[in-house]
Amino acid sequence: MNIIITGASSGIGFETALEFALDSKNKIVCIARSAEKLRKLLEIAKGLNPDCTLLPVEFDLVNDSYEGLIPFLKQHLGTIDILINNAGSLINKPFLETTEEDLTAMLESNVLSHFKMTRYTLPLMQKGSHIVNIGSMGGYQGSVKFAGLSAYSASKGALHTLTECLATELSETGIKVNCLALGSAQTEMLETAFPGYESPVLAFEMGKYVADFAKTGHKFYNGKILPVALNTP
Repeated sequence: MNIIITGASSGIGFETALEFALDSKNKIVCIARSAEKLRKLLEIAKGLNPDCTLLPVEFDLVNDSYEGLIPFLKQHLGTIDILINNAGSLINKPFLETTEEDLTAMLESNVLSHFKMTRYTLPLMQKGSHIVNIGSMGGYQGSVKFAGLSAYSASKGALHTLTECLATELSETGIKVNCLALGSAQTEMLETAFPGYESPVLAFEMGKYVADFAKTGHKFYNGKILPVALNTP
C-alpha cells in the first residue's frame, strides 16, 4: 500500500509509521518539520524491518509550497491508498489568556494543514483510497471538556465537521473519509494537556489501532467521527 502520514516525527504518527513499516510491501511517506526526528524514525524502522520503504520528508504543511511535494509523491508513490492527517499541536491556556493568535495557530495546525494536504493529494487518490483524520475527544460533541483547551478543542471540532463534509462531497468517487476522535494515549501532547497524568493506553498501542483502522475502516465506515476512548462520554 502507498501511505502518507503527517506529523510522523513523534507520538501517534511515529508509532503508526513503525506499524506500517513492518510490512515490506508498504511504501510510507512520513512528513514532519523535524528532520532529526524523522532520521530517528527511519533508523528505528530499518532496525525493525531492514526491507521497509519509509521515505522521510521534512515539510511544513501550513507554510511550505506543495509545488515541490506533489511531484515527489507522484514519483515515489504514484497513487495514494491511505492518507493519515495526524499533524497537530496543542495550546493549554485559560480562555482569558488565550489570544487570537493562539486560536489562529490551532486552526492552522489542526485544520488548515489537513485541508491543504487533502486538497493537493486528492488527484492522486482513487476508488478505495482512505483519508483518516486524527481528531480528539476534546472536539467530540457531548464529551467532557477541560479548562485551558478551548482553542485546541474548537479546532478539533472543526476538523470533525470537515471530515463529514468531505465524505459527502467525495461519495461518488469511492474515496472514503473518516475521523478518529482519540482519547488519551501516552504522548508528549498528552503531557502538555494534562501534566503528570499517565494514560492506560501507550502510544504504540494507539499507533497500531490507527494503522489497522486506516487499512480496513473504510470498508465499514464513511463520514464517521469515531470516539476512541476508554471513558464515556
